[in-house]
Amino acid sequence: MAAYVITDVEITDSELFAGFRAKLDPTIEAHGGKFIVRSENIKIVHGDWTPKRLVVIEFPDFETAVTWSQSLEFLELKDMLDKSSNTDIVIIEGV
Repeated sequence: MAAYVITDVEITDSELFAGFRAKLDPTIEAHGGKFIVRSENIKIVHGDWTPKRLVVIEFPDFETAVTWSQSLEFLELKDMLDKSSNTDIVIIEGV
């Protein structure tokens, strides 16, 4: 069953974040992941959640998504991510 990494991102340093993204994409591809959604075009239809930018990444399964999130390649980028954005990340199993 596929798994999805859902990320709510508020970019605070565009230049640094662009560098992060350039390094991030190969780590996702190396673990069999692919981007499904990357957008700031969001319409809130119910509730109080106000995401700034949503990203959805699909992985083959939950275990692979967790392995990617704990990989050295991703962990090496976390400082850059934290310095360039306010980010929340969750992993969910899906259909």
